[in-house]
Amino acid sequence: MNYIDCVGLIVVENNQLLLAFSKNKGAWYLPGGKVDAGETPLQAMQREIKEELNMDLPEDSLQWYYHITAPAFGEKDLQMRQNCFLHQLRQTPQPSAEIGAVRFFSLEAYQKEPHQVRGVLLAFEKLQQDGLVD
Repeated sequence: MNYIDCVGLIVVENNQLLLAFSKNKGAWYLPGGKVDAGETPLQAMQREIKEELNMDLPEDSLQWYYHITAPAFGEKDLQMRQNCFLHQLRQTPQPSAEIGAVRFFSLEAYQKEPHQVRGVLLAFEKLQQDGLVD
């Protein structure tokens, strides 16, 4: 099995999870992306959010939350290993690059989307277990 190391941003407001729409994949994902060679997950998180959402996230605004391994959406024989970080929004996300939009979702609303990403479903599961979303 092949793996890709990734990071994902967890932002919860009003019992809903912030997701970003990938124009390339046609699905809603946690904001974030691949960890480049020589980067720590925290550095990758800061870089990816700057690229995708035009936000500068100070290191102390990111709290490591959990790690998941899940099938990479739209890929064959590729597993995503993702470190996820909690963040409290202090800025307004401005989608750029391959991001078409950002929006908050409840699990119920997300499940109505034409494509669900396994990693996002696992994020909702963890957030429910921890009492951060309904």
